Amino acid sequence: MTKLWDKGYQINHDLEAFMAGSDPLLDLKIAKYDCLASIAHAKMLATINLLSPTECEALTSELKEIIKLLVTDSFNIDMDQEDIHTAIENHLIAKLGDIGKKIHTGRSRNDQVLTALRLYSKAKLEDIYQSMIAALEVFYAFTSKYQNIPYVGRTHFQKAMPSSFGLWGGAMLESLLDDIKLINNAYQIIDQSPLGSAASYGVNLELDREYSSQEMGFNKVQNNVLYANNSRGKFEGIIIHGLSQIMLDLAKLSTDIIIFAAPEFGYLNLPEEFCPGSSLMPNKKNPDPFELIRAKSASVISKLMQVMEISRGLPSGYNRDFQETKEPLISSFEITQQSLEVVALIMAKVTVNEEKCLAGFSPEVFATDHALALATSGVPFRDAYRETALNIDKLELNDPVSNILAKKHQGATGNLGLDLLYQQIQDLKQNSLG
Repeated sequence: MTKLWDKGYQINHDLEAFMAGSDPLLDLKIAKYDCLASIAHAKMLATINLLSPTECEALTSELKEIIKLLVTDSFNIDMDQEDIHTAIENHLIAKLGDIGKKIHTGRSRNDQVLTALRLYSKAKLEDIYQSMIAALEVFYAFTSKYQNIPYVGRTHFQKAMPSSFGLWGGAMLESLLDDIKLINNAYQIIDQSPLGSAASYGVNLELDREYSSQEMGFNKVQNNVLYANNSRGKFEGIIIHGLSQIMLDLAKLSTDIIIFAAPEFGYLNLPEEFCPGSSLMPNKKNPDPFELIRAKSASVISKLMQVMEISRGLPSGYNRDFQETKEPLISSFEITQQSLEVVALIMAKVTVNEEKCLAGFSPEVFATDHALALATSGVPFRDAYRETALNIDKLELNDPVSNILAKKHQGATGNLGLDLLYQQIQDLKQNSLG
């Protein structure tokens, strides 16, 4: 196998394996996008007469054949090929001879991998966007159905004030809607073509970077060829930051569900099909999926830190360190995608036990409402607070449903604004990223 940097000598085999790392496996995930970028590059080379129309057609046709092989898992990368770029070029040379040797004209593996990862990231962000909409719809249906069922809200995990599943669900919905804004912002930032930046410094050819950018569907060309390479790591960090915010929300959701579904609470009923058992204890039905999501949120956050730390101390231009940012990016996409799908799957079948929710109320939960009632009658609030605090044992149990419905100010339990959230979700369904 010929290496793209072949100088007539053989690199040490053990060192070669070390440097290739996991790229032969990871690169299969971006192989399709490398082919698409190569097709655009070939067409661009033809427009500036560095490829003939016949040569361009031959390369384009063979690159499309590689994409077909990838679909059927029939295209592999050998360890001594190092990466997908070498594997594809060697395949083209084997099939097309000297024509295959022309595909790399005017580019480096640096802008190749940048472009492939950029195209891959755009596609995966779109997948995340669609999965978030699906999860939002499921969660909206849950929230709308159970919005007027009250339960005891907590601060410091102590009984605080009446809450409701409408308030809880609405909070999750609004947070995820903000996360979509982060995903959209990440998409807009990365939607620029780095192809033509070569090894960070451009080339002495009349490359038509705008042409290849449009061929690949980018919004614009990433202008400065040095910044194109400097943005590797930075752009991955921007993406993973957005994904980590989604996972933070799913982690909080998971912890709440684990608590609410515990027998001592019993607010939520988790279907048995989503609750593995214990190998020892016959009585156990465990909320394993939510525990894993909570743990995986830490994994995504750690990958954000990994990418930022790898990039932090590097000088301008390409550095081999960037190879180590590929796995955190790909893994973060996969973890977040799977987590969103699992949450949507389970939440579609979770139900609320209204009886258990009402049973959790005790008189002291209404202490704040009592103090505020005194304040509205003319008692200074600080005096009303002290009087209530000194007479907690004399408070009476109120009707929780009436209580939550009576709180009518914007965003409170009796005025959730779910119709506004519903409209936002519908608007998202009509649009795409960018």
